[in-house]
Amino acid sequence: MGAPARPSAVAGFFSLSPFDYYHRLSPARQRIYRRSDELTDVHLPDPAALHPLASSAEGALGEDRQQLLESICQELADRINDQLGSPRAAVRVLAKRPSRTWGELHGLYEPPEDGRPARLTVWMRTAQRRQIVAFKTFIRTLFHELCHHLDYEHFRLADSYHTEGFFKRESSLFRQIVQPAGEPGG
Repeated sequence: MGAPARPSAVAGFFSLSPFDYYHRLSPARQRIYRRSDELTDVHLPDPAALHPLASSAEGALGEDRQQLLESICQELADRINDQLGSPRAAVRVLAKRPSRTWGELHGLYEPPEDGRPARLTVWMRTAQRRQIVAFKTFIRTLFHELCHHLDYEHFRLADSYHTEGFFKRESSLFRQIVQPAGEPGG
């Protein structure tokens, strides 16, 4: 079976192409990959309860209030995990994105290690111009990193791959929390 075309992600840049590594995965890892691809939604029992936090995050980002933004993002991640019955993850909001020759890093997921809880890190400023990132980019990055956490802790996947299903799960969080159905762009 050939690997279908998938959105691939390298340092925040996305393009539609088959994942070259799929065929190098063991049969067990290919099953994990395909299971991830099948999961297209994160069902939140009460997404409306999260709307005010998304609005507050947008305001804090726009006002360049890093500590407040981190606090709001932590609360948002905690409430999502609580609604899903998943363990919480620490959230860090840092200023300027790190960059290298390959581009800028938008976010980072670090699994739990040596008693430290899982950690989601997102950056609020671009690397080169040091401009505040657009809210949609920022919040989708937070949801992206949270989806890695949910892959392990909620869906109980042994690994977290950037499959089409993964990106659909990220979008499902965005639609439920930031742009509910019926709103412009929702």
